[in-house]
Amino acid sequence: MTRRNNFDWLGKRDGIFALLIAVSLVICSRSVIGLLRTAWRTDEYTHILLVLPVSLALIFLEGRNLKNLPTFAPGAGFVLFLLSAATWSAIHLYPTALGADITRALMIFALVLFWLGSIVGCYGFQVFKALLFPVLFLFLLVPIPGSLLDKIVVFLQQASTGATFVLFKLSGMPVMKDGFILSLPTLQIEVAKQCSGIRSSEMLLITGLILTHLFLRTLWSKVVFVAFIVPMAIAKNAIRIFTLAMLGIHVNPDFLEGRLHHEGGGVFFALALVVLLALLWVLQRVEGRIARPQSTTMHLETLARSLD
Repeated sequence: MTRRNNFDWLGKRDGIFALLIAVSLVICSRSVIGLLRTAWRTDEYTHILLVLPVSLALIFLEGRNLKNLPTFAPGAGFVLFLLSAATWSAIHLYPTALGADITRALMIFALVLFWLGSIVGCYGFQVFKALLFPVLFLFLLVPIPGSLLDKIVVFLQQASTGATFVLFKLSGMPVMKDGFILSLPTLQIEVAKQCSGIRSSEMLLITGLILTHLFLRTLWSKVVFVAFIVPMAIAKNAIRIFTLAMLGIHVNPDFLEGRLHHEGGGVFFALALVVLLALLWVLQRVEGRIARPQSTTMHLETLARSLD
């Protein structure tokens, strides 16, 4: 009888949760459709198309063992609903002051807040805590406003230009740098916005976050791994520019405008991913070495207490 009641309650939770999600999608349908269109058409937002499938897959895989944890927490859920409603109200009260980009970002932010409130309200804090990463991962659906995105692109341009300049210096190639322009004896390179590597950097960041969640256990190792992603993204972009330039100078000028230039991003992304996987392996080994002495110490302490 108890098992049946638990099953009935779980079914009701799922039903209420599905209803809340459906209502939120209907209310925000225009914003969601606009977001998907932008992600499909604009390279800087392509990563958004991966966020929801990845989050749902992780929730499904990690939520299968949580059937005994759900408990209603309507109060906490209602607080998140209020925050979502307050954000939604601000959008509609001050649309002109906020601007189109910020309005779109806040609308998706309010939608994700509503989803979090639905999860907490229907399944409780234990489930929310157990699914913390895939749930918070949903905030990557929020599109970066154009003004902030431009600043990120400029930062990547500057960093990539500087790193490429260093590579040319190390190779012995005479080079001069002026802003985003690198002047070589027979070639002048401009690291334009299209060469900033923003798309591949975003994809590398998302991949790194997923790897961190799945394969690392300690906070320090996760911080080290995530902190390494941005320098790795910049190095990857610099190596790509350097390689294309050297091939264009020493092998064939067609490399500067050929397939490797326009379609070779995947090759350099794969190289960066190999480096990240190598770092992941090293961090796992260090975690294992640290954990073994600690477990041995705990075992000896337990043995000593039992002897006393």
